[in-house]
Amino acid sequence: MSNNDHHDHAAGRDVPHEGPVKTPKQLVAAVVASFVIPIVAIILLVNYVTTQPKEGAGTAVLDPKAVAARIAPVGTVEVRDAGNPAMLKTGEQVYLAQCAACHTAGAAGAPKLGDAGAWSKRIKEGYDHLLTSALKGKGVMGAQGGGEYSDFEIGRAVVYLSNQSGAKFPEPKAPEAAN
Repeated sequence: MSNNDHHDHAAGRDVPHEGPVKTPKQLVAAVVASFVIPIVAIILLVNYVTTQPKEGAGTAVLDPKAVAARIAPVGTVEVRDAGNPAMLKTGEQVYLAQCAACHTAGAAGAPKLGDAGAWSKRIKEGYDHLLTSALKGKGVMGAQGGGEYSDFEIGRAVVYLSNQSGAKFPEPKAPEAAN
């Protein structure tokens, strides 16, 4: 401020303040921009929102896959002939499907396949004891009886696992077919 401006303020006289708009042309441009820029932004946002492929809730209700999923059976029944050993899984097949997850790596203290030292005490207890442990569960190993595999198939897996670890158990006898 100049000395005169200071005196004008001190004397109580109004001094015009200058703003960023100095000409009528600048004023028109500022007014137009204050309306045009928000309108363009709104148009762009509406365009962005409406061009995205979205499905509303419930629009796929009658889709054939959705209907099939809703009416699918809760469970299935598999009928197997317990007297036909050819239809039943081998000990190795059951081991690979059910037992290998823990007994290959020794997870949760499970004795590893082929570790004669870890299996020797268990093998001395006999096949029936090992089968009971497998069917009813032992420690952190869950019961296998009543599961996906029959007791006979679990028995085959016990023989396979034990024999790979030093036992000489014979293959269990296939169950007789019910007449």
